[in-house]
Amino acid sequence: MPTLHELVANSRRRLYDAGIPQAEADLDARLILEHLVHWDTARFFAHGEQQANADVVQRYEACIERRVRREPTAYIIGEREFWGLPFEVTPAVLIPRPETELIVEIALERYPIKTASLEIADACTGSGCLAIALALERPAARIVATDTSRAALEVATRNAARHQVLSRVRFEHADLLAVVPGSFDLIVSNPPYVAANDASTLQPEVLGYEPRMALFAGMDGLDVIRSLVSQAAERLRAGGLLVFEFGYGQTTAIRKLLADTSGLTLVDVRNDLQGVPRTGIARRE
Repeated sequence: MPTLHELVANSRRRLYDAGIPQAEADLDARLILEHLVHWDTARFFAHGEQQANADVVQRYEACIERRVRREPTAYIIGEREFWGLPFEVTPAVLIPRPETELIVEIALERYPIKTASLEIADACTGSGCLAIALALERPAARIVATDTSRAALEVATRNAARHQVLSRVRFEHADLLAVVPGSFDLIVSNPPYVAANDASTLQPEVLGYEPRMALFAGMDGLDVIRSLVSQAAERLRAGGLLVFEFGYGQTTAIRKLLADTSGLTLVDVRNDLQGVPRTGIARRE
């Protein structure tokens, strides 16, 4: 039997040959192995010369075969980290991305008092990562999180229970905020924003495996954002904020949309770590 190090080294080459970038292939081969043997990275590097048993080899090779077919690693291991927290993910939910953490950063900057009693809505919650991160950072906040997918809401509910915030995050099956009562100090959202015509530009992992309803939003990718902005103009309290993610090349359209929306003012557009305009901040006048 190969050692754990040898098992990972061989799998790196398989993933790279399948078209996965080398750095990603290196990481994925190791993460999948660590997940299967319940080791952290330090233990893998310190004790990876240990021989793998037949059961680990069989299960690992089955996982690597899934990755060769370009299934995302997060779905294979059933988990992805967001805001330093582990979140369950299934094919029912979009895999949380690091750039979406910018929404949490902005919310905490704009509402710096940890004990503030805020009313927050998270539209298109998916795995629940935004709502749960905010619930942990602002323990006096009351949060409602919505999604049109009941399967996604089941995943989000399990994540909220895992992080012990289920008593303060209410999950609702809804199209954005359409049937959710009340007004809000803060609305956050990572909505679908991929244009239908841009499907061919997506990675195989995204197009082939992530839920299409969480990705696509009409011919220009802005159908959901238009509804979100319209609802936020009605549902935010005076001075309240809408903080939302949007896609590459949509900045001009976002600026025009907010300029044409009575009651909302675009106060900032923030770039992600790659310098790409990614997150809009609008205030209710």
